[in-house]
Amino acid sequence: MSSARPLLMMTVVAVMALLLGICGGAYRLNPSSLLSSEGMDLHVLWNIRLPRVLLAILVGASLSVGGASLQAVVRNPLADPALLGISTGGALGAALALVLMDGEHTWLPQRMAPYVIHLMAFTGALAATLLCVRMATRDGVTGSAQLVLCGVALNALCAALLGILIYTANDAQLRSITFWTTGSLAAASWGTLGSGAWVLVLGVMALLLLAHPLDVLLLGDREAGHLGIPSSRTKRKAVLWMALCVGVSVSLCGSVAFLGLVVPHAARLLLGPAHRTLLPACALCGAALLILADLVCRTALAPAELPVGLLTSLLGAPLFMALLLGRTGTGRLT
Repeated sequence: MSSARPLLMMTVVAVMALLLGICGGAYRLNPSSLLSSEGMDLHVLWNIRLPRVLLAILVGASLSVGGASLQAVVRNPLADPALLGISTGGALGAALALVLMDGEHTWLPQRMAPYVIHLMAFTGALAATLLCVRMATRDGVTGSAQLVLCGVALNALCAALLGILIYTANDAQLRSITFWTTGSLAAASWGTLGSGAWVLVLGVMALLLLAHPLDVLLLGDREAGHLGIPSSRTKRKAVLWMALCVGVSVSLCGSVAFLGLVVPHAARLLLGPAHRTLLPACALCGAALLILADLVCRTALAPAELPVGLLTSLLGAPLFMALLLGRTGTGRLT
């Protein structure tokens, strides 16, 4: 009952962010006339604002819930999909798909291209996840310092491979790869949502259903086994769904950094560590934060537009440094 009020407040904030995202921008819409919009207002509302805001909701919720789930699996609050190279791995997979599916040479039908990009982004994100966690684990323990350092190395490797792809890409591919490395919701459309929205909804719902097993995992693998929770199977499920959420999110709007770190920490401060309430709170806060961040990006420098991934990095990097320094100062970074 104690968590009902914060969740209700988060829901109200998310709804307010939704209205701001729909109405705000270089071309402003009147909230009181949304249902009776016509002409240019109707075009902007239906073809531009609604797809963009819905994409922000899905991606924000997916990255935030995925980040909280990853932190539970590795029992490390510093874990973040972007920080550990998972988002970069997804971007590398999407960029590789773009370069390989050159319109003049590919045998795939054009309508299959978005799904191949989703699949390649998911594969890249999953491979980066497994590689980073494996390198940072010693004797069954995943250390904070090792995880961060492995993530830095993996990010550098994926960035180098992306650089090679950029060097070999043509002008059209170069623009698309740049889009995936900086993160932007500018390409949102009903077609974009149709190709990947259902995957993100499925992934978030699957992670929400793992709330109780994730709580038990925090006690340790042996304790989880005593309580009837198969830790290895639960970890595999959580990692697969997390990588799917991150990979498809990257394939839809590029790499949006630090959302999976900032939102879970803020939600824990309000609701505590229980995933039954933490994961829904992350979904609400992540959706609201990305909507508002995108609103700032498309209004601060109007008519130009700032990539939303750059803004989330500006917000998240100082928080990560503060968390890292705090853990180092207390001797807990091992």
